[in-house]
Amino acid sequence: MYFGGKKIEINTTGRAPKLPAEKPFTSIQADAILELQLHRLTRLSIDEINKELGTTRENIAEFESILGSEKKLRKVIVTELEEIKKLYGDERRTVIEDEAAEIQLEDLIADEQVAVTVSHGGYLKRTPISTYRQQRRGGTGRIGMRTREEDFVSQMFVASTHAYILVFTNTGRVYWLKVYEIPDVGAAGKGKSIQSLVSLQPGESARAMLPVRDLEEENRYVLFVTRNGTVKKTPLKDFCNVMSRGIIAIGIEKDNELVAASLTDGHQIVFLASHEGMAIRFAEEDVRAMGRPAYGVRGMDLDKDDYIVGMAVTPKERTKKNGKDGEDTPSLILSVTENGYGKRTDVDEYRLQSRGGKGVINVKTTQRNGKVGGIMLVSDHSECMVISQFGKIIRIETNQIREAGRSTQGVRLLHLDEGDRVAAAVVIPQEEVGPENGTLLQ
Repeated sequence: MYFGGKKIEINTTGRAPKLPAEKPFTSIQADAILELQLHRLTRLSIDEINKELGTTRENIAEFESILGSEKKLRKVIVTELEEIKKLYGDERRTVIEDEAAEIQLEDLIADEQVAVTVSHGGYLKRTPISTYRQQRRGGTGRIGMRTREEDFVSQMFVASTHAYILVFTNTGRVYWLKVYEIPDVGAAGKGKSIQSLVSLQPGESARAMLPVRDLEEENRYVLFVTRNGTVKKTPLKDFCNVMSRGIIAIGIEKDNELVAASLTDGHQIVFLASHEGMAIRFAEEDVRAMGRPAYGVRGMDLDKDDYIVGMAVTPKERTKKNGKDGEDTPSLILSVTENGYGKRTDVDEYRLQSRGGKGVINVKTTQRNGKVGGIMLVSDHSECMVISQFGKIIRIETNQIREAGRSTQGVRLLHLDEGDRVAAAVVIPQEEVGPENGTLLQ
């Protein structure tokens, strides 16, 4: 076909025209062209491509010169670091120190709640709470601790394995014991003697064991009472200096000894009972806080040959849980005499006095019932254990003991042989510590 005097060839075969064989596209060039959008391809400027090509060649030459010269490379590094310093330079927010971490045994012990059981004979054991499956109230229960015939469980509390147990002795010294140091011997195990866990001095015996998680807790005190009627209150943080050989907790004369110790908040009501049947009740605020070596102040004025047999600590305000399964807050004083008699008396029947007084009659002691051997703070749901010098033991629900006034002799709890006397009387630890009447020792 001719157009404008020139011959034009028209492709009528329907096939793509052949490209000149002498200048083919490389695969990279072909891919680049295909990736370009159509409008860029049609408007592509040869000047822009040549400019980009020139810039790329200059960058390549510059990079090759930097890689080929160590001096240039260091200069580039310095320039880039100065730019980073200018943009992000500020004071270091972290401190790097060389310190070797010391792993202690406690770091390898799991922090869990366990039941610590103490027998009257001084045997201790710990058992995970998970060991005691939950039962309904009134279940058949299970053995919580295997003891000898003449021994029985006298104390039980739930504490963390990382908590301390403060062990106070009759001579007024205190020793520390970690809960995880007490052997885990199973629910029916007997445990280990306190003598093998704590380095007691000759003639010492444990009189009180108090579980404490934080020894530096503020507004917490340890209240002491001695045989001759002395009382002392010491801040708990004064016992945070742990020593394996123990330290003095209260100054005690040679003819005196520690009877009991209790943890308080500094605002409790203190009840002291004597061997001759007297008792005094006073506010804890009457006893000022003192340091460890102090001997304390007079708590009760005792007659000649009389001595303190026990202490109970009660809150100022009493609360009561109502309902069928409700439990009264312990507010009854159970007094047990040497001849096996006992009686319960409400603490409110003992009027509040100032410390250091003679007190009021607690038990009317006669030849029939004997002198007072011990006192306990109980509720209507408590149980007690009484043991005699000859080894007789009886376990009683305290609500079976008649509630009587102060100046009474009480009722018989245990028939004793001639010459036998009550050696000890303690409250059986409360078993119901779980939710929904779940039991710990069942």
